[in-house]
Formats: sequence, structure tokens, C-alpha cells
Amino acid sequence: MAENHQSVEVATSYNEEVLQAHAELWNLTYSYLKSMALECAVKLGIPNAINRCGGAATLPDLLAVLPVPEGRKPYLPRLMRFLAASGIFTADAPATTGDGANGGATATYRLTLLSRLLVDDGTSTGAGADRCATNLSPFVLSQTNRYHVTAALHLSEWFNSDDPAEMPFRMAHGADPWTVFARDPQINQVFNAGMGADTRFAMDFVVSNYADAFDGVSSLVDVAGGTGTAARAIARAFPHIKCTVLDLPNVIDSVPADGMVEYIAGNMMSSIPMADAVFLKYVFHDWNDEDCVKILKQCRKAIPESGGKVIIVDMVVGSPSKAEYYKDQVLFDLLMMVMTAGKERDEHEWRKIFMDAGFSHHKTRPVLGSMALIELYP
Repeated sequence: MAENHQSVEVATSYNEEVLQAHAELWNLTYSYLKSMALECAVKLGIPNAINRCGGAATLPDLLAVLPVPEGRKPYLPRLMRFLAASGIFTADAPATTGDGANGGATATYRLTLLSRLLVDDGTSTGAGADRCATNLSPFVLSQTNRYHVTAALHLSEWFNSDDPAEMPFRMAHGADPWTVFARDPQINQVFNAGMGADTRFAMDFVVSNYADAFDGVSSLVDVAGGTGTAARAIARAFPHIKCTVLDLPNVIDSVPADGMVEYIAGNMMSSIPMADAVFLKYVFHDWNDEDCVKILKQCRKAIPESGGKVIIVDMVVGSPSKAEYYKDQVLFDLLMMVMTAGKERDEHEWRKIFMDAGFSHHKTRPVLGSMALIELYP
């Protein structure tokens, strides 16, 4: 009895802050399940199913259209309850009413602003056509694939090891991401689709709100431009600009001709085609400072001394100063530590590699929340 009485006293001594900390610790510990549940929702097509129901659907509505085997259907209410609790969807009735999670059958699930970003409205026609600019489902799948997840599981082992591998990804898979993706056509397609989806979203915003960045440009090379999503967005917005995409052969070889941009297989470390402007989106965070300077020197050779520029879309850690954007930035930096030899850079670190590559000045503007648009001049 004394032991029971003592344990009760210990429990009641916990204040609200300790209990909140405990809840947050649980949330962090199991946060990997959020990514997996999000991937599951995308693969099952739940956002699209709700959208096809007019933006609101009950569990019977979803069960009637989702590709879920009979034996798995009883588990769907629990998945939906979690997705609603995580803010991916909303439920207009508590999912715990009635018979536990199954009481969610009385709920109507609706799309949120977040899950609307996962809807594919199917607007795509012709070779090289770009799908809905706000559909980021392919991006989710590109970042939750087994290669990424397995690499992250090696983070603590990598920190505690003298293994010469410069990144957990290499420790997990024996090579860097580009080599691994090149030898796995399926993941190569998934990754390229994800990058294309994210680029469509970003470039729709950039060309609409920062058109002045392309003033005076008549030719442009999109370096490491993948399947040409950014270049096509620029070409559509500014038809007078001749756009070219430079990327590795395993990327370029899979891209069908679209009549809008020219595709060149090559290596940005050794040569970049001449143009008024060189464009790089999410490139430099993949590389260490030494390699970034090599790339920048090739960029400088490719543009004219007078009137030339390099246009960069990437992160500048700490800019803007909003806390939620900073969390995104340091999260991406951790991703870079897992996947590559690169990093996300703050303003001082960007300025250093620019100067080391021989550029004279640059200007930076925040775009898309945690991102930045950098214009770099010889």
C-alpha cells in the first residue's frame, strides 16, 4: 500500500509543462508514421477520391471507390481518423463517436488547403505537357521512397562510424543518389516526377510574381533541369527566351522532345552552354562548397560579362526570419546531410562561394515562404 501511495504522489507531482513535454516527445518519436500515413493516403488516392465526391466524402463513399481489399476495409476508419487529426483532412464529426474509430462512418471528410495540394485533376494533354501546377503528390512519393527512408535510418550509425562514406545514403546503398537512381529506372522515374511536380508549383509562382528577374534575357540554360519543367514554365511565360536544359544522360535520354526547349546531355562540372542567363533550382544544396564553386565558375564562363546573370532558386537559411520557415529550412538541411555531401546555406555562406567563384555582387529576395530567388552578376 505504501508503494502504491508513493507512486500516486509522484504522478500527481508532474505539472502541466512536464505532461506537455511528454506528449511532444511521443509525437516526435512517432513522427515517422506521419510520413508513412501521408504516403499511404497518396498511393490509395484518398485526396483524389474526396475531390471527385465534390470535396467531401463519408467513409462509405471512400470504401466504394478506393482500391482497398475487403480484409483491409475495417482499418480505413483508423487511417482516416489519424489523417484528420494530423490536419491532412477535416472531419465534421468526431471520429471517436459511436464504436471507436468505426464511429468515423458518421463523419464527412473534407479536403484542407494541405490536401488540395495532393489532388490531381488530370489536366494533361500531349507529349511534354505539364500536369496541374498544384499537384504535389508525386513530390511526396519521391521523398518517401525506400531509398530515402533507409538512408535516414543510418543517420546515427553514420555519426558513430569512421566509415569513409560522406553521407548516410552512401552508407546505406553503396553509392550517391544519382548513381543509385540511374540504375533503378522505376525510382528514377518516381524521383524525376517528384522534382517536376515541385518545380511546377515553384515556377508557377516565380514567373507570375518575379518576372523582372528575366528582364533582358533572350537565352537561358536550366542547369540540372531534369525533365525540363522549369524551362518550359519560363518558355511559356516569356516566349522570346530560348530555353535549353542541361542534365545527365540518364535524365535527358528519358525526356521526349516537346518542341519548346532544347535538351543537352552533359555535366555541369565540366561545361555549360553559353546563354544570357543560367538558371539553377535546388542544385547547390546537393554539393559541398568546393563543388559549388566549380559549378559557379562554369556558370560564369557561360554568361556574358555585360548583362549576364545567374538565377538561383534555393534556400537561404534564416531568410525570411519567420519561425515556421526556419524549421523547414533546417529540416531540408538535415535531408541534405542524409542524402548528399551538400547543405542549406545562410547568407554568409552563399556570399563566400559567390566571391570564391569570381562574382561581384548579388541580390536575394524571399519567395515561396522558405525559399529565395538569388540573382548573381559577374
